[in-house]
Amino acid sequence: MLQQTTVATVKPRFRRFIERWPTVEALAAAPDEEVLSEWAGLGYYARARNLIACARQVAARGSFPSTEVELRKLPGLGAYTAAAVAAIVFGERAVVVDTNVARVVARYHGIGQTLHECFDEIRKLTGDMTPSERPGDFAQAMMDLGATICRPKQPDCAICPLSADCRAYASGAPEDFPATKKKLERPHRHGLAWWIERGGAIWLVRRPAKGMLGGMAALPGPEWGDEVPAGPSHAIVAHGFTHFTLDLYVTRRTEPVGDGWWQPIDRLAEAGLPTLYAKAAQAMLSRKEDLAA
Repeated sequence: MLQQTTVATVKPRFRRFIERWPTVEALAAAPDEEVLSEWAGLGYYARARNLIACARQVAARGSFPSTEVELRKLPGLGAYTAAAVAAIVFGERAVVVDTNVARVVARYHGIGQTLHECFDEIRKLTGDMTPSERPGDFAQAMMDLGATICRPKQPDCAICPLSADCRAYASGAPEDFPATKKKLERPHRHGLAWWIERGGAIWLVRRPAKGMLGGMAALPGPEWGDEVPAGPSHAIVAHGFTHFTLDLYVTRRTEPVGDGWWQPIDRLAEAGLPTLYAKAAQAMLSRKEDLAA
């Protein structure tokens, strides 16, 4: 949950999640729709789908793998997660490199390239620093050092235990290390969603399992594209994804579209709508209230 989502947002959601599914076996047995609904609002929904698949594989084999190599075979576990679990949980001497660790190592060695450009070098240098004894503690210490002291902006070098030998600190401009990757302007797309209301309920569908918001509840509508949808709209919702921004045009329609279900409006919160469609629903309901006033 913490991947690309803040601690403040995750804390209450994590507690609720593990109260509902306290064991790997319980999560493995849960219907996909229920897990995805519980994940609604956290974004990056591929994480939830991978989590379900991972839980089912672990439940089927009876336990978690205990080595980095075997952990990498589980759905959703990349190099960082597999190494972190292997080191912290199982004590394997695995090389753990997240963004915080990479920044610490880059500054310590005075590497002026972007993290993307020098990642292989940073991984090697981190491996040289990783001890055989208590590698998990070392990994957590490096992550905490980067998160709390060797911060991207205003690093607190005066209390850093590595400052005496840190090349970035010696340069007098530690914030210049590593170089910052230039942000590219995100492309802009347009989408159409249909608001179909009947008897105090709205028609919802489930998005295709693969792709953006895969498997999530949604308002029906065609795929998003580069062109502004033709015709009038009753609401326009702006939303930002990692790689593009989107204007979603919401318009009324009378007949249901696709396979779906009628969701009572007074229980809309139970549908597990992702943020984009929750905003669209709120915009339409607010418009309805304004017209009634």
